[in-house]
Amino acid sequence: MMHPGILFMRALALLPLGLVRALGGLLGRLLFVLARSRRRIALTNLRLCFPQLGEAERVALARRNFVYFAQAFLDRSWLWHGEPALVRRRLRITGAVQDLTREGAVVMFAPHFYGMDAGGSAVMQQIDRPACTIYSTQNNAVVDEWMRRGRQRFGDATLLSRTEGVKPIVRALREGKMLYLLPDMDLGPLESVFVPFYGVPTATVPSLSRFAKLGQARVVPVVTRLTSFGYEVRVHPAWTDYPTADATADAALMNQRLQGYIDEMPEQYYWVHKRFKTRPPGEPSLY
Repeated sequence: MMHPGILFMRALALLPLGLVRALGGLLGRLLFVLARSRRRIALTNLRLCFPQLGEAERVALARRNFVYFAQAFLDRSWLWHGEPALVRRRLRITGAVQDLTREGAVVMFAPHFYGMDAGGSAVMQQIDRPACTIYSTQNNAVVDEWMRRGRQRFGDATLLSRTEGVKPIVRALREGKMLYLLPDMDLGPLESVFVPFYGVPTATVPSLSRFAKLGQARVVPVVTRLTSFGYEVRVHPAWTDYPTADATADAALMNQRLQGYIDEMPEQYYWVHKRFKTRPPGEPSLY
C-alpha cells in the first residue's frame, strides 16, 4: 500500500499551480506558529546575518521564509509526479547555460535555496548531459525511495552516498558527469574551516574547491528562484579565479559570493538550518 503522504502529493500534482502555492502559503504560516524550534533557529540566523534589520522586519522576513519553504516542499508534487511537459513549462533555465554544456568537467555550486530540487530537476530534464549529486539516506525507507525516484526522474542522474567518500565523486567528474553540489551547510568540525559568513566565523566544508581541483572541473553557480510561473534556474558564468592553492581562501570566497546571491532573495534561503551550530573552540553556542 502506498504511503498516504505520497498519495497526497500525487493528487496535489493534478491541481493548478496557483492552488498548490496557496496551500503552501497556508501551511507555511501554520508552521511558523507551530514549529517553534525552527522559528527560533531562523530568527537567530537572521539576527546574526542582518543585524541592520529591526525585530519586526526579521519576524516578517522569517514568516515569508516559512511560506517559501512550504511552497517549495509541496511543489515536489508536480516536480516528481506531474507530466514532463508541464514540468518543463514551469522550469526556466536562464543565463550562462553554455558553461554547463561546453567540454570539460563541471561542478555546479547549488546553494541551499528552497528551489534546489527544482534546479536539479531542470538541469537533468533540459541539459543533455549526465550528472550526479550527493545524497543523504532518509530514515524512513518509503520516503527515501520516493525522494530517490524523484531526484532521478529525469535524465541520467546518479545519487552518490555521503558515506562512500570522495573517490566515487571524483571518478564521476572524470567520466564526464556534472556534479550538483550543495556545500553551504554546517556538517560539523571534521574537515571544516572557519571563515566569515555575514561576518560570523562559520564552519565551512571546502568541498567545492576540493572537488574542482580533484576533478579538474570549472565551478558554475546555479541559483534557483521560486517564481509565480514555477522556478527560474539562473546559471551564472563559470568562476575563472577558482579554485586557488589555498582551500581556506576558497571557502571564504565561496561564502562571500553566496552572500551576494542571498542578498537578492533572502526570503528564499534555507534559514531553518543551524548554519552556525559548530563554533570555534571556546565559543558558546549561538542557538
